[in-house]
Amino acid sequence: MTQQDPPGYPYQPYGAPYGEQPPPGYGYGYGYPPPPPRDEGPNANAIVSLVLNLLALVSCCNVLGLPGAILAGLALSKASSDPRTARSMVMWSWVLFGIGFVLMIGLFLFLGVNGYLDD
Repeated sequence: MTQQDPPGYPYQPYGAPYGEQPPPGYGYGYGYPPPPPRDEGPNANAIVSLVLNLLALVSCCNVLGLPGAILAGLALSKASSDPRTARSMVMWSWVLFGIGFVLMIGLFLFLGVNGYLDD
């Protein structure tokens, strides 16, 4: 005499082959659900961009640091009301910082190679 499931039994037998569905409800109902993903918006990124653009403006005379700092400041003010625009402003702030940084490195290399920095 063999033991078989009655017809219409919805569950797979124990030790079902790989790839078959586990019983419904498997893995649910134990403990607390995972926390929702944190989306703090562009706040931290905008603050870092603002600080670095201002530092570049003061220390390296990076003229592109001023519009980058202005964009980062505007992004901080719009972060809670319009996060999509704030992210775009922060991205452009970083682009201006990068372009200004590359231009300053290029200027110092040009001055060094041509002997303008020699004493």
